[in-house]
Amino acid sequence: MDDITKILSLEVKKEIAERYFGFRKRIEDDTDLYQQRLTASSLELESSIGFDLIRIYILLHDEHLIHRFIDLVGLPQEFYYDPYFVQSASIRRRVFSGMKSRGWSRRSRFRNMFYDIYESLAGHIESYRKTLSELTEEQETIREQINLFYRRNDIDSIMSFIRRIDNPDPNELMASSTIDAHHGLDEKMRLHPPLPACDLLPTISPLPALKDIRPQLKQLINEAYTLPRKWRLRDEILPLA
Repeated sequence: MDDITKILSLEVKKEIAERYFGFRKRIEDDTDLYQQRLTASSLELESSIGFDLIRIYILLHDEHLIHRFIDLVGLPQEFYYDPYFVQSASIRRRVFSGMKSRGWSRRSRFRNMFYDIYESLAGHIESYRKTLSELTEEQETIREQINLFYRRNDIDSIMSFIRRIDNPDPNELMASSTIDAHHGLDEKMRLHPPLPACDLLPTISPLPALKDIRPQLKQLINEAYTLPRKWRLRDEILPLA
């Protein structure tokens, strides 16, 4: 009879452990994937939206025009703006290298380049907003999973149950319970939801459609084109050696 009791005890403990740690492992894996997507989104933000904005800032050239553009399209103030980016020849060459230009005149190529970058920026922002929304849902799902996990799994209660299986003596059980309560095993092993994506990544409103603000953009572009500068667009788009 003792052997049967021990076997049943082992099976019960095995089932409890598999259920507890299996559920926990799924949450931890989901959290790791969420953190990886968060990191990838941060890098994508810099390489797509950041590069497009730097290109636009370089074309506008003047800080006053840049701030007028930011206000016009509703971007966060100083978003990816640094005067050094506008003045640096190496950055300028890097962000424009390999880009296509179209138009018969220098002015038309300049204007079309601006419009093309704006359309690219709008698309990248829309994609980023979709990803941010997905990440927000993922974080909420993980948070709900953790809440469900703790509704179904109280580690202190589980350990107390296992002790009752292994040692039904009420006096020893009470002493063990006091020790476990003191150490707070449940708190030490507690899962915490990751921070929401919107707390770690910027929230960006969608850009106005090009057709809706074309006159205002054209005014900015015309003013920017007349500014004196020591470089020509056609030289900057040549592939890097």
